[in-house]
Amino acid sequence: MKYRFNPSCGCARCRARGFMGPAVLITIGVLFLLDQMTHIYWMNFGRTWPALLIVIGLVMFLQHNASTAGHIPREYTAYPAAPPTYPLPPQTWQPPVNPQVAPAAPVVPPETPPSSAGTTDHGEVHNG
Repeated sequence: MKYRFNPSCGCARCRARGFMGPAVLITIGVLFLLDQMTHIYWMNFGRTWPALLIVIGLVMFLQHNASTAGHIPREYTAYPAAPPTYPLPPQTWQPPVNPQVAPAAPVVPPETPPSSAGTTDHGEVHNG
């Protein structure tokens, strides 16, 4: 059986898959710190960057040699047996029906009699 990474598996190989990013960031940080803290010629980043490749190789070596004891195989979903046939049959839209709710009657505001106080012949309102 070929090994495939499973994010929900707890075996050592699946857990070791997440070590590469932190190991690279820590190595870069240490190399830049050494470059800033010391003034020795061979400790500047331009000469120590191959240590980054060594750390990447070590992490990859540890990942591939980690135990797969207790590995949970990854399950893949099956593809549909046959694609849908085209053209698809026409579908008509029907509004949803809720038998528990009766249709509401339209709301009509009550009529108010016109007020003649403070108006003129033209319907304008004058204060005073």
